[in-house]
Amino acid sequence: MSTAPSVEDITLVDLYADPYPAYRRLRMEAPVAWVPAARIHLVTRFDDIIAIERDAGTFPALDLRSLQIKAMGHTLMRKDGEDHKRERAVLEPTFRPGTVKNHWEPIFVQIADELIDGFAERGEADLFAEFAAPLASRCLMEILGLTNVDWRDLIVWSQSLMDAVGNYGDDPDIWAKGLAASRAIDAALDERIPQLMENPDPSVVSAMANAGEPLTIDQIRANVKVIVGGGLNEPRDATCTALYGLLHNPAQLSQVLADDGRWKDVFEEAVRWIAPIGMYPRRVARTVELGGAVLEPDDQIGLVVASACHDETRFQDGHLFDINRKRAPHLAFGSGPHFCLGTWAARKQVGDIAVPNILRRLPNLRLDPDREARLGGWVFRGLLNLPVKWDN
Repeated sequence: MSTAPSVEDITLVDLYADPYPAYRRLRMEAPVAWVPAARIHLVTRFDDIIAIERDAGTFPALDLRSLQIKAMGHTLMRKDGEDHKRERAVLEPTFRPGTVKNHWEPIFVQIADELIDGFAERGEADLFAEFAAPLASRCLMEILGLTNVDWRDLIVWSQSLMDAVGNYGDDPDIWAKGLAASRAIDAALDERIPQLMENPDPSVVSAMANAGEPLTIDQIRANVKVIVGGGLNEPRDATCTALYGLLHNPAQLSQVLADDGRWKDVFEEAVRWIAPIGMYPRRVARTVELGGAVLEPDDQIGLVVASACHDETRFQDGHLFDINRKRAPHLAFGSGPHFCLGTWAARKQVGDIAVPNILRRLPNLRLDPDREARLGGWVFRGLLNLPVKWDN
């Protein structure tokens, strides 16, 4: 049993509503803590998470108790060493900066323009439901090669899988919805894989099905599901967070509208401020001291990157959205061998296309004073709606 202090008064309800007060307290008082409500040790300081990611021998990604494995199968995110490298190498060409710019960017631009055309004359919209979510879903269909599904279904499947991966309360209804989503994706893949083997393209499924040493069907299914999860919620939530941050800070909004070189700052600050993927797990393989606590083999730890992105030793006033803060590395995309494979695609889709285009096309875009924007989640966190108005 670990010597980490047990923090009994942190509840899942509190974490869902706003985890940042609890994260700050843990960073100050118990940077490695057992949280009974989540049934996992939470690691909340930046430097401790970096140390973990640099020591895969002590803190492997592989843990057969993983909720991700239960929900999605054994994805490359829960593999280490050569097993992880081989599957990641197959996927890398799809997400390289050159592929993103030359192949995916024109597709992303077309989808964004079509969505904005659909509501530009109306003067008001919920940008979560009518822009960020469908944009992320339709772009992801193209990246995956799952163009045989409905984008609305992909949103439901993604949310169901992510809810299952974050089901630390072990709710049976959440598991049931995750299983239904998993089976629907398997059926879509069964239809699509033969087509992509006959007509290869730069998509994820094509890359895996046509690899020199092809992946097994179970590997393809698991890796598609982990990308369905993160590949949809991350750009969706980053888009809404960036817009929410700018619309709450008119001076910063004026800055970016006057200088096209600042959109990158907007994207990086948005994912640092409210990290879309807030926590992911690791396993302890041997007795080790971390953050003042001794952890034992098979202890489960949660790397709370959302907390690390507010760590006072790295970010002054980290709770504030500030595109002018001194640029520093953040952990919103993780670090080490499992650094987010889709980072370049997310930067392009959100920072270069979605946020600039909608702010340019909708004059005097502003938050709707009569409808409140809401946030939720801790394992995965973001806006739940984004009601806005503009001049038309």
